[in-house]
Amino acid sequence: MTHVIELVEHAPAVGIALPDAVGQALAAGDIVDAAPDPYVSGHWSLRAGSKVGAVAVAVPGGGGPITVRVVPKVSIARLFFLLGYSLAPKSGWRDGEVDVTAHPDLLPALAHAVERQIDRALRQGLLQGYRVTEEKSMVVRGRILEAEQIRRRFGATLPVELEYDEFTTDIAENRLLRAAVERLLRLPGVPHDVRRGLLHQRARLADVAVIPRGQPLPTWQPNRLNSRYEQALRLARTVLDNASFEHAPGGLRIDGFLFDMNKLFEDFVTVALREACRRLGHSARLQDSHHLDEAAAIRMRPDFVLYEPGGAPCAVVDAKYKAEKREGFPDADLYQMLAYCTALGLREGHLVYAKGNAPHAAHTVRHAGIVIHQHALDLDQEPSDLLSDVEEVAARLVSTPHI
Repeated sequence: MTHVIELVEHAPAVGIALPDAVGQALAAGDIVDAAPDPYVSGHWSLRAGSKVGAVAVAVPGGGGPITVRVVPKVSIARLFFLLGYSLAPKSGWRDGEVDVTAHPDLLPALAHAVERQIDRALRQGLLQGYRVTEEKSMVVRGRILEAEQIRRRFGATLPVELEYDEFTTDIAENRLLRAAVERLLRLPGVPHDVRRGLLHQRARLADVAVIPRGQPLPTWQPNRLNSRYEQALRLARTVLDNASFEHAPGGLRIDGFLFDMNKLFEDFVTVALREACRRLGHSARLQDSHHLDEAAAIRMRPDFVLYEPGGAPCAVVDAKYKAEKREGFPDADLYQMLAYCTALGLREGHLVYAKGNAPHAAHTVRHAGIVIHQHALDLDQEPSDLLSDVEEVAARLVSTPHI
């Protein structure tokens, strides 16, 4: 029988009776903040941070696994909007293609979304393409690999080492879809009806090779031929990038899926700002590399740098998924932004938070004349209102003066 522990993102810590090995595995896996209770043996204090989702930890000595589920503070529908917009801002999932009403928890909703997107992608059949294949054969086709023939066959005539382009369904796009399906089928908490749909998709992809564990994922480039796959591929990559599988100290197996809300918020803010600024005639780069010092020894990578048509930086933004403290925003963020503005030669810098006591605040740095703006986005509001707030921030960025 599976024991489920439910935590809420950034909520106060709770005391839970746990085997020490499981508590140590959770702490070592950077899943939640876990510490043993100094007064009660066998009890642990668990506190969820910014990672949401579910993981299962095998209990030593048999018995069912212990599943730790971390619930996000935002609704699942809003989380999927943030994810969908950051992956595909021109379409996202605002058109009702991903129905999360039937599955209020994150992992079931995600698994359902992946299954539906793959089903839509495969309705016209599996995509085919050319893949470079190397093999030995008794019949010559393609190009003979002379060096391999000499090295492996010692100059023998047959079999022949060949390389040729094969038109097949076993291509990167289909391999990624199958990898996501296989990964979801191993995760805890996928409902029976969704699992049945995933098994159906796996059957459709039966002729596609499974990516061995530990091997790098294949790459793909959007084009006219794979456009019907694009939504499914981006979502599949999200599953593969955020799924966890490891053996913790003591040989325990941890299997699950965790979203980092810090990364999700950063991706949404930077992509939404880039789209808004593009409509205003400016270009932006995400995670652009710059240096703080003249010797270029101290590297810094702001989340978002806006450039004028001539190529000079004109605004800098960092996204911070943090709740504003009662007495104000964290001071360390201000120091970081001051460094960005100084190095980039900007008179103003912008910090964007997930929520705050006020929608906007500004601080002028003494003896520097640099103004640091702090914006707060309310993620609980409707997507159209949220994007309108982003547009307001973008308008302020475009009008930011530089030194």
